[in-house]
Amino acid sequence: MVFTILPEREIQELRNYATLWSGRDSKLFIKGGSRLYASLYFCICNDEEDNELETLAIIHHFVETLDRYFGSVCELDLIFNFHKAYFILDEILIAGAMQETSKRTTLRLIAAQEDLVEVAKMEASSLSNIIAQATK
Repeated sequence: MVFTILPEREIQELRNYATLWSGRDSKLFIKGGSRLYASLYFCICNDEEDNELETLAIIHHFVETLDRYFGSVCELDLIFNFHKAYFILDEILIAGAMQETSKRTTLRLIAAQEDLVEVAKMEASSLSNIIAQATK
């Protein structure tokens, strides 16, 4: 794990963005720092009553799941497959709380979801072929 110490000016800018985004005064997670996991930076804003260690565990679990799914996850994986990263995050979290702690179960559910997407694509293409033949 690598910590990056930010200048106070940047910390204040992040706090201002967090306040604007959430609509309430937020504290910056890890007291003004960002966290590096698998060459990805995560900057999190928590409320006062949120448990910072639990948030760290959620980030760690999310990155490990991404790493298993993509092989060795990097920024480009998330840029070009952002929808898959959102699918994984949706399987892990509900309303900001961890729902699924098993990486194997999460990956199995994502694989099943990808199979459903492929079936839907095949059905759509066969339907469009039927429509194309009927309109000839």
